[in-house]
Amino acid sequence: MTGFHPERRDIVPTPRVLAPRVLACGDSALSVEFGDTIDPDINGKVLALDEILRLRAPAGLLETVPTYRSLLVQFDPTSTDVDALAVFLAAEAQRVAPRAATGRRWRIPVVYGGPFGIDLEEVGARHGLTSRQVVDLHAMALYRVYMIGFLPGFAYLGGLDPTIATPRRESPRLKTPPGTISIGGVQALVASIEAPSGWHLLGRTPMRNYMPRRDPAFLLQPGDGVRFDPIPAERWAALDAAAEAGEWVGEVVG
Repeated sequence: MTGFHPERRDIVPTPRVLAPRVLACGDSALSVEFGDTIDPDINGKVLALDEILRLRAPAGLLETVPTYRSLLVQFDPTSTDVDALAVFLAAEAQRVAPRAATGRRWRIPVVYGGPFGIDLEEVGARHGLTSRQVVDLHAMALYRVYMIGFLPGFAYLGGLDPTIATPRRESPRLKTPPGTISIGGVQALVASIEAPSGWHLLGRTPMRNYMPRRDPAFLLQPGDGVRFDPIPAERWAALDAAAEAGEWVGEVVG
């Protein structure tokens, strides 16, 4: 995402209303920027413009990538009038209205704490809360999927209860397991594959948000809603086996 990296944004300032900007990203992409904060209205404009481009695809359009506050538009430079595309994007961005988060609503099972969430107690102690209280606050929130990025299937979520917002670790871990449910600053994350991370691990889900051999390969999409469902560790093995066999495990409830 041009000019913004979710791993580096721990504190979200008051949203500012900015005029949309169209910026060049090399010779085969343009970025349409709507703001500089994590905000549902800004993200709603990103999703609205993304929908317009899906319905009215300009010549040479290859792919769009929605992020927190900008839309990356990739095109074939040999078959695209770049100047005309930039004018079109600027005009649409000026008049687009935020699109409501009309995606699916998911309930995702999570085993919290212990070997599944090794930072749960530390996060609780930092905020003067018990582990149970942290779990309750984390699981009761309704999250919005703002973007998929960093690695395939990594779902970045907004909506974390500010009571448990926690700056990232000073020393990132070189490996965290797939399915990690973690927090960093005011953001939450559903991880997909093993990866390094400086976020705090609260739990783990057996759900495979990214599975190349499954159709669809990706489950969560920008604009979807998420709630977490705490489950006992005894259910992990069966759900993990079902997910490995290609079942979604996560449930669509709306």
